[in-house]
Amino acid sequence: MGIFAILLLAVSLAIDCFTVSVTSGIILRRIRWNTFLTMAFFFGFFQALMPLLGWLGASHFSHLIEAYDHWVAFGLLAFLGIRMIREHFKDSEEHSFDPTRLKVIITLAIATSIDALAVGISFAFTGFKELQSLLLPLVAIGLASFVLSLAGSLIGIFFGKRFNLRMELFGGLVLIGIGVKILCEHLLSR
Repeated sequence: MGIFAILLLAVSLAIDCFTVSVTSGIILRRIRWNTFLTMAFFFGFFQALMPLLGWLGASHFSHLIEAYDHWVAFGLLAFLGIRMIREHFKDSEEHSFDPTRLKVIITLAIATSIDALAVGISFAFTGFKELQSLLLPLVAIGLASFVLSLAGSLIGIFFGKRFNLRMELFGGLVLIGIGVKILCEHLLSR
């Protein structure tokens, strides 16, 4: 996976963090650096941790399905992308939660990083055989989530809800595109 694909993947995974952060900014209506930095830290941390956990779990049985690994990666990324696109078209409901509470922040961070766990599983099937090879993708995913979370909080305060929905559609399309790319590269290399 090249640097451009890694960056696209990192941004795509961070879209959920961005969306939640925009919503938090809208709810808070003023800058709260402590809350925004805490949220960004936990979003970045869990977005980087989950692919590692997925990779560790999948690495132990990858030798059993190497002939089908490209289909697994494509299926996982397409599933996640389609799920994000479906979220784009659902009616948005306002949820009343307090984004300043640490328990809420950690719950949101875990919930938005579940997709990253599946991406980590796909890493095990797409050439990431050693932990060291995962360093760049994990750092990119964590940093992208941190930065987009922080930016989302500020955008939520200053610009409102109108940026919320388009980001999920873009993220879903990028994930599907990366899955198609992996599948095509493998099928055409034979």
